[in-house]
Amino acid sequence: MRKYYKFYVMAVAVLLLLVYAGSVYIDLLKNKKENFENESYAISAADMQRSVAEMILLKKKATVAIALSIADNKSFVHDIAGKKIDTLNYEDLISKFREHTLYKNIWIQVFDKDANALYRSWSDKKGDNLFNLRKDLQKVIETKKIVSSINPGKHDLSIRAIIPLFEGKDFIGMLEVISHFNSISKSLKKSDTDSVVLLKKEYKEQLQYPATKLFIDDYYVANFDAPLALREYLKSKGVENYLNSSYKVENHNIIVSYELKDVDYLPIGYIIMSKDISNISNTGADFYIFKWISYSIIILMGIAIIISSTLFYTKSRDKVFYENIINTSNNIIVINDKNKTINVNKTFFKYFKSFKNFELFRKEHECISDFFVKEKGCIQKQLEGESWIEYLLKHTDENHKVKMKVDDKVYYFSISASVVQDDKDHFAVIMSDITKQENYKKELEHLSVTDSLTGIGNRRFFQQKIEEECARSKRYKHMLSMIIFDIDHFKQVNDKYGHAVGDEVLIEYSRLISSMLRENDVFCRIGGEEFAVILPHANLEDSLKIAEKFRESVESSKKIIPITMSFGLAEYIQGESVDTIFKRADKALYDAKESGRNKVVVGHVL
Repeated sequence: MRKYYKFYVMAVAVLLLLVYAGSVYIDLLKNKKENFENESYAISAADMQRSVAEMILLKKKATVAIALSIADNKSFVHDIAGKKIDTLNYEDLISKFREHTLYKNIWIQVFDKDANALYRSWSDKKGDNLFNLRKDLQKVIETKKIVSSINPGKHDLSIRAIIPLFEGKDFIGMLEVISHFNSISKSLKKSDTDSVVLLKKEYKEQLQYPATKLFIDDYYVANFDAPLALREYLKSKGVENYLNSSYKVENHNIIVSYELKDVDYLPIGYIIMSKDISNISNTGADFYIFKWISYSIIILMGIAIIISSTLFYTKSRDKVFYENIINTSNNIIVINDKNKTINVNKTFFKYFKSFKNFELFRKEHECISDFFVKEKGCIQKQLEGESWIEYLLKHTDENHKVKMKVDDKVYYFSISASVVQDDKDHFAVIMSDITKQENYKKELEHLSVTDSLTGIGNRRFFQQKIEEECARSKRYKHMLSMIIFDIDHFKQVNDKYGHAVGDEVLIEYSRLISSMLRENDVFCRIGGEEFAVILPHANLEDSLKIAEKFRESVESSKKIIPITMSFGLAEYIQGESVDTIFKRADKALYDAKESGRNKVVVGHVL
């Protein structure tokens, strides 16, 4: 015993030193983990605010798109000019929006040019003047431009789109489409976020007929599905304590507010969001602990060689601890070098279900980038002459996303990369599933450019595509033609058979024309019964044959009811404007109708 006395003393001293250093180290890790968590909460709060801002913007745009699609209907405009509103048309239109779109609660209001109410979809009341009560109406009358805003009314806090209406060049009135916050709160719920939409208490007296009949401390609750638990919590804590702070972490939830502003950018309400912090990724904290625990393992192994070979097993236990940490993440975590995937966490197999383990994956694929799908705005295998890993490391200040196809399913992930071990060129790639958010954006974008009745492109989509095709024709000198056509005597169809049959005619013959189009042709409904087809790589002779084929097929079809169509076409002349080719085709259509209808006329240089 005496022989090894000094060794034992040294071993005990080293162990005590390690115990002390370990306690200090654990405290350091706790502090760092708290810092990472606070940073994660701040980022999550900003993401929640940005997400709801994007949802509101997209819904504003979609509401404007709906209003524009209605305003494009010439018969509606004609009725409004004569102050003769066909209420059945509007009721049928609202019913179709509820059936075929995400909008389940749409209101429509029509005004004449002096802001006198001509029609309300929710009430028989009309004739009252709202000019002095509505700043947004004043703005439309003054500027003759579209206004999209958030405004309170007598019934609810809502998103409004107001479209000025013209007959020729004369301003004749305004069409207002009103949508609500319920779809936004439902979308937030899909991302595990509860929400309460509040109108400031200063507007309580204005709400004569509150839709939800819900209030918190005189703040009106505008969404029907506002969770009772969240409402009671805000009431118990005082709702005003959550209106101006960036975020608060309470009761195992992060609570964030977003300010709603009216047409003059003045605050009129708030969206208060609450999310369980267990749904917030703390990947930064996990990787910080992993990194420093790895360094600690190396140090402990060196000391263990001096003291005892038994500390070899400590390394194994710490390795298991590290794997357990990254396997608790809800995100995909991949360890990569610049060319291949080295390791993955358990969440990886939630998406790559056809591989039972990582070894089977590596037998078929060298890298996870094998599953990347090319799409504009998404990370690809090679970007700007660099590998995707190198690109991510050089652009850490930007938000990146990647599209992946796994087992015939398409996913979108936010993606970032950081260095794990400089000496071995190992990198940690973190991928968070954002598929629901991306699909929601694409659905709203599709709604804004699609005609809701026929399913083909709308006027807005037509304008976008004809500008693109004219620019492409001008640049590459290829041929381009346009056909504009409409249904002969369509008003008589509606008068004789009713608007329901008229709608069936539009649907059936849109389907017939679509079946005869080439792959790159663009087919749009640009008015009530007026259509346009853009024909890339087609000269005047080609487009004349195509138009005659359309005319003959329509005349011989006789489905629903027998109809005919008149056609005007024009070939793009290098250097002319979009308006010029459109006017030539439109003039040709006019000549076709004036000369007897059911014929094709070629538009010449004006």
